[in-house]
Amino acid sequence: MSTTAITGARIFDGEKPLGITTVVIEGGKIVQLGGHAPAGAEVVDGTGATLLPGLIDAHVHTYRGGLALALKFGVTTELEMQGTHTRDRRGEISEDDSVADVRSCGFALTPPGGHPSELFPEGFNPGKQAGRHRGEPPYHPDATSPEAAVASIPQLIARGSDYIKFMIDDGSVEGHPGLPMLDQATLNAGVNEAKKHGALTVAHALTIDATRMAIEAGIQGLVHLFVEPPTDEIITLIKDAGMFVVPCAVLNASLMGITGGELADDPRVASRLDTDWDATLRSCFGHYPQGKLQDVLDSIKALADAGVDLLVGTDVSQPLPFLGGLAHGASVHQELQHLVAAGLTPAAALRAATATTARRFHLSDRGRIAEGLRADLLLVDGDPTVTITDTLNTRAVWRRGTRLAA
Repeated sequence: MSTTAITGARIFDGEKPLGITTVVIEGGKIVQLGGHAPAGAEVVDGTGATLLPGLIDAHVHTYRGGLALALKFGVTTELEMQGTHTRDRRGEISEDDSVADVRSCGFALTPPGGHPSELFPEGFNPGKQAGRHRGEPPYHPDATSPEAAVASIPQLIARGSDYIKFMIDDGSVEGHPGLPMLDQATLNAGVNEAKKHGALTVAHALTIDATRMAIEAGIQGLVHLFVEPPTDEIITLIKDAGMFVVPCAVLNASLMGITGGELADDPRVASRLDTDWDATLRSCFGHYPQGKLQDVLDSIKALADAGVDLLVGTDVSQPLPFLGGLAHGASVHQELQHLVAAGLTPAAALRAATATTARRFHLSDRGRIAEGLRADLLLVDGDPTVTITDTLNTRAVWRRGTRLAA
């Protein structure tokens, strides 16, 4: 069993800086923090660099190529918010250290014809782009009534959903008002059933009204942030409910017509993107041009000041321009920059991409640098606890102690 010692690097352990110390990894885990490199260990000189826990993207729609791209940017885990990477369908990925690890809700509860069907052109088959899984088709829950929602929850859990997602969206933000949408009774029934099974519940909600519905139902996490200006009332309601929020500011920016072109121009990003992903990052959704990104940043700051747990997520999916403004891995770094622009310290932003996400999604084996945890690590030149853009200065990435080939 090989042993690797990373020496001379500043350590951010997912919660706080530890200063310069040694981290030893063996058998896919962190086995020593501090002290000297063991005899015979491969020594990686981290002088001038900072060692971080592998980053976690708390909102994606992914496939093997997306997971591979994410890992190149130091994102070692992606949390899927609609897709097929449930426990019964991701065995090969779990054992493949050349791609990011993944967790999934499976398919979210949404009425027939509800969000996200309006996003896709007629005849579009997402399975063709993402690559089909072998075996039994994924389970699609029934959200046509409270009774149907209740019946769907144990099916989702039995088929390997790691958490349960509810879509609360009438299509207004995406330029398709009047979409079929979960009503409060169906939402309440589904959430209550999920809680009986001990499942974490999250909601897609892009407006304040939809957010109120999620709060009333007892949802535990919001995997989007509303696009309107914040109000004291909604911030207080979120805080008092004990919810976490995944703002996906990069997605809201794309909805508002802001492309990822500036990020794509960064040579640290451009060198890792193929032509399709470059074109996608330079595009945008553009469905909500009346929105203002500053409103989103103001909401992030208000939530942070209120003590609400914020998690880094992007809503990235596939390399298609109509899903544009985002790219796996790269957009996590831009989201970190948005959090800092909103007023968070760099350290607080880094917590949102590591320890806080691991804690809120019950990923007890990752998200921090501590003895006994997975050796999912990102080594970057510079000090992102001071300059957040240094997270893009990738020197090395490890997934379960296996260093990603350059």
